[in-house]
Amino acid sequence: MKTAAVVLHGVTAGYGDRAAIQDVNLEIAAGSLTAIFGPNGGGKSTLLKCIAGLMQPWSGSIAVLGGPVGTFAQRVAYVPQAEQVDWSFPVSVDEVVMMGRTPMIGVGRSPQKSDRDRVAAALDRVEMGHLSKRQIGELSGGQRRRVFLARAIAADPEIYLLDEPVTGVDPVTQEKIMNVLDDEAARGRTVIATTHDLACAAQRFHDVVALAGRIVVHGKAQLVLDREVLEKTYGGHLVPLAGGGVVLLDDPHHSHGAHEGHE
Repeated sequence: MKTAAVVLHGVTAGYGDRAAIQDVNLEIAAGSLTAIFGPNGGGKSTLLKCIAGLMQPWSGSIAVLGGPVGTFAQRVAYVPQAEQVDWSFPVSVDEVVMMGRTPMIGVGRSPQKSDRDRVAAALDRVEMGHLSKRQIGELSGGQRRRVFLARAIAADPEIYLLDEPVTGVDPVTQEKIMNVLDDEAARGRTVIATTHDLACAAQRFHDVVALAGRIVVHGKAQLVLDREVLEKTYGGHLVPLAGGGVVLLDDPHHSHGAHEGHE
């Protein structure tokens, strides 16, 4: 039996007086590659932020690597959604990645050769070494996503928390990012990522968590393709597509393509 990397008991959290997640009980095994999927407003980002220690739950408990949140902060890397980053900040690609080393180096201290080697190796892992001196704002969306993944890799974490790492990237970039995450899981690292791309969740992840304010189901990735799971998660109508996929209409203004990967 694999040991648990993350354990949540009765966790409720939210914003103002609105709960985004309620009574969440979840155990994620060390070395797993887990996708969290569900409707907009279903609490995916909130769940990641609570595990990362960026949000304090209203109630319940969270253990990360066997201790309370924050105890092993250096061993956890969090990568936010692309829209939450100020891309106009004048900083080069290698400087962004070096930020992943800051907890080990210490604030105000200079990086050593070993740190620079780590940064170079992390950029090579995501095939971005040739752009190390480029300003981050000059890169494409997919390239930026890979640089932020390199920043996480440079920290050499035991747990990766990634908020929509493959949203809005081209298929080739998605494949490259997923290959790196797969490799990290194979090394025994725990990878937890939110996604709207159900096809990617089914094909590239080992496990999935369906989240719609509460946990709908947690199990093998094939559950993403289960009609009943999708109905319970998105609470809406399923419209079959000619190609054998389905589109979920969770409200009149949104549609989710199970095989399209569009939001």
